[in-house]
Amino acid sequence: MPEALDDYRLLARRLQVEAVALVPGPNFTRALGHSFMSHERPFLLVVPAEGVPAAIVPNLELGSWEQVGFKGAVFDWRDQDGYAPAFAALASHMPLKRLAVEGQVMRVFVHHALRQAMPDLEILDAEREISGLRMIKSASDIAALEAAIGLSERALFKVLEGVRIGQTEKEIEGALIQALFAEGADNLAFSPIVAAADNSARPHAHARADYEVQSGDALLFDFGARKDGFCADITRTVFVGDASEEGRAVYDTVLRANLAGLEVTRAGVTAHEIDDVVTGVLEASPFADRIRTKTGHGLGRDVHEAPYIMRGNHEVLPAGTVYTNEPGLYGPGKFGVRIEDDVLVTKEGCRTLTSFPKELMIVG
Repeated sequence: MPEALDDYRLLARRLQVEAVALVPGPNFTRALGHSFMSHERPFLLVVPAEGVPAAIVPNLELGSWEQVGFKGAVFDWRDQDGYAPAFAALASHMPLKRLAVEGQVMRVFVHHALRQAMPDLEILDAEREISGLRMIKSASDIAALEAAIGLSERALFKVLEGVRIGQTEKEIEGALIQALFAEGADNLAFSPIVAAADNSARPHAHARADYEVQSGDALLFDFGARKDGFCADITRTVFVGDASEEGRAVYDTVLRANLAGLEVTRAGVTAHEIDDVVTGVLEASPFADRIRTKTGHGLGRDVHEAPYIMRGNHEVLPAGTVYTNEPGLYGPGKFGVRIEDDVLVTKEGCRTLTSFPKELMIVG
């Protein structure tokens, strides 16, 4: 039985519920050491505060499920029969009154199936507490993050060597995706953002097939590989051919904000304190009206996870937390600049897992 299940057993006791339920996703993978798809078929792991766990498993997944080494009750079901009998069997095996679930991950039809099988069941949203177990990274977690980050940076170096005036954003995006897989990515951490000129002022832009990069353009890359279950999330903004005085001033402001965030990061600092310092640098600049986003978010099996680095979040960051430090300034109709590092919080301060240069870079 994976040792990680003990974490959920202890969490159930702390939350004063009879069990914690997980569905396919980052927590499910952490608990079992194996990943499974989330699809139209209910798939559920229930870890009780006391006793052995149980699982509802689609019959077609049983062959893969055997690799988990699960020691508990398994209720499988076939498409032809429907999943209601499996939930009824779970209810008979493990009658529950209070159940903690992942509120941001569990889908409504799974919730309804649980309630149909156990009408008196109280279902609690424990997303924060369940996902919070992933906040402190182990040595193997950090090694996987470093592998994802390292190959992502190598891919970006390759792509920047080939950037030329006249290329479209879509062409550059395609080159980046190819380079990520050539460097050994298992998958993309998320759909990359490659945005030039006015498109770079949209924090979540989509690459355009009809815009050709021009001299003087800001060119923003926000991307990352997934490796061994963990995600990289890196942003660098370069300039093509040349950079205007305004471009250089905005870039310098964002870089100073990024560096200020690193200076205050240490175990025991709050997410609020980091964001307050970083955003304070941006607010003190002539470009304060271009602030659009918080400083960052946690990073691990998910691209966005706890903690969220924003004012008002007074959550303390323990050693082992990894977060993104990604200040940005976005001028609608002009250009945007974002610089994003993946940062490991340590007792002494922090260690930046990203090593790609942050000095202003001219390409093409």
